[in-house]
Amino acid sequence: MSKILLIGLLGSILLLGCNKTEEEQKAEFPTPFEKGDGNTTATYREALEFYMSLAREFPEINIQTIGETDSDLPLHLVTYNAEGNFNFQRLGREKGILFILNGIHPGESDGIDASMQIFRDLAAGTLEVPEDIILVTIPVYNVGGALNRNSNSRANQNGPGSYGFRGNARNFDLNRDFLKMDTRNARTFAEIFHLVKPDLFLDTHVSNGADYTYTLTHLFSQHNKLGGALGDFQENVLLRGLENDLKEKGWDITPYVNVFNRSPEMGFSQFMDYPRYSTGYVALWNTPGLMLETHMLKPYAQRVKGTYSVIESLIGLLSEQKDSLQDIREKSLAPYAPGSFYPTKWAVDSTDYRELDFKGFELDTLISEVSGQDRIKYDRNRPYQRSVPYYNQFRATDSVRIPSAYLLPKAWKAVRERLDWNKIKYTEFEKDSSMQVTVYHIDSYKTYTRAYEGHYPHYDTQLRSSQLAVLAKAGDLLVSTEQEGVRYLMECLEPQAADSFFNWNFFDTILQRKEGFSPYVFEEVALELLQSDSLLRQRFEARRLEDAGFNENGYRQLEWIYENSPYYEEAHLQYPIYRIE
Repeated sequence: MSKILLIGLLGSILLLGCNKTEEEQKAEFPTPFEKGDGNTTATYREALEFYMSLAREFPEINIQTIGETDSDLPLHLVTYNAEGNFNFQRLGREKGILFILNGIHPGESDGIDASMQIFRDLAAGTLEVPEDIILVTIPVYNVGGALNRNSNSRANQNGPGSYGFRGNARNFDLNRDFLKMDTRNARTFAEIFHLVKPDLFLDTHVSNGADYTYTLTHLFSQHNKLGGALGDFQENVLLRGLENDLKEKGWDITPYVNVFNRSPEMGFSQFMDYPRYSTGYVALWNTPGLMLETHMLKPYAQRVKGTYSVIESLIGLLSEQKDSLQDIREKSLAPYAPGSFYPTKWAVDSTDYRELDFKGFELDTLISEVSGQDRIKYDRNRPYQRSVPYYNQFRATDSVRIPSAYLLPKAWKAVRERLDWNKIKYTEFEKDSSMQVTVYHIDSYKTYTRAYEGHYPHYDTQLRSSQLAVLAKAGDLLVSTEQEGVRYLMECLEPQAADSFFNWNFFDTILQRKEGFSPYVFEEVALELLQSDSLLRQRFEARRLEDAGFNENGYRQLEWIYENSPYYEEAHLQYPIYRIE
């Protein structure tokens, strides 16, 4: 065959490829879900191979490996950009970015399959996407869990036939790890998140706490906690826009039904997404977040189709609102200036609620044939549509003034690592320097008695503060709060915050006293202290009068004197990160 003829044949083949219809291109890349019986989800390997094949065929699709996971396999980032530009550092604000996280719980696989179809349809042109939108996804976040495939661990779920496991390679629930960052998955997520800098975030899930007619429920980041104009924009523009667009597509959606083993018609509150969760974490960077929770009792094919429609709606919504959203996000840092107050605790406002036009099923109470006790059963033959109270207003019950900076001693390397992973800016002291700081003392705290995500977390932490002159040593860190990560700093470093590093056991060594006293030796020292310090003696006598148990316990009296003496170690119950006001 001549060289000219070969070139001509190749040109004809290429021309035929270019002339393929959109539907033909779409048919060339069926997903495992589409090739299956409506009850099949892609394996981890199948998902990666699918996206790699798209990237080879379509210049608008890119797939790259980033970072590590606890499974020793990397995470992957897939990007759709009509212009074929995948350098996030050069994209600027010209385009809006929607970030989809799939497979955080690999048994909840709806988003994995729906996203594969979305990216294929965008590239093939069967789904129109505005040119000002970029779509990115982590196809399977929990790699270790996805590889641990089974058909039994989702006892209540209606398909797919086989799926991954909730725990990751080290059995962590990754949707509790975004702030404490025990896993390599979470560290790599932070790297990707700060690279992409999304305008809108979607985390795909499946759940069931009750039965009702809806396939789709939404769990947006709690709007009061998101705060100000951004919280209002999310509630009144993004949430309402999504509901309305889905309604036009024929999909009902309701707020996440935050109940368990009871009827939703009694009313329910919004779920509070603290920063341990994905949407709570992204909110710290002024990114509105949505957990889509499909209903696990609905058929799998229906759930995947609904997830597809939600992603499609979010693409259009972001295109419409991109400029407004980006402006509000940028301005939303202003309220978090040094000297202003930052909320650290939240509670449902039971006086303020809205009525949902809720579509549920009647609930009957029967006698269990297993236990002989009362049990509940939803009757799908008796649907209802009723007004149900929905409590989605939260109020701050405690707050703290934002300092100008924090002083972090260099010894606390685990804290410094997490600041680095989250692009927090700081400076190192070049030489020892005396400083006046505010120091916290841990007055009291409670600790969970059962293990939770590799910890025994603290809660209900109570503090008192005092002024102290300290020596900042060369290499210690000065962390200014005048930066984009101010909300992250407040949630991590203020001990009373729900997901603070203190509450996650980062500083438990300060809770144990390292030195003590022997009563037979300290008796004479205690007497001398009382005789030489009249103020100490007055406080001691007052304590004896007000507390009969104290007055009758000689050791407790010696311990009180010891703890109020120069012999008592400064480090005990003293929080080691200092505030600079």
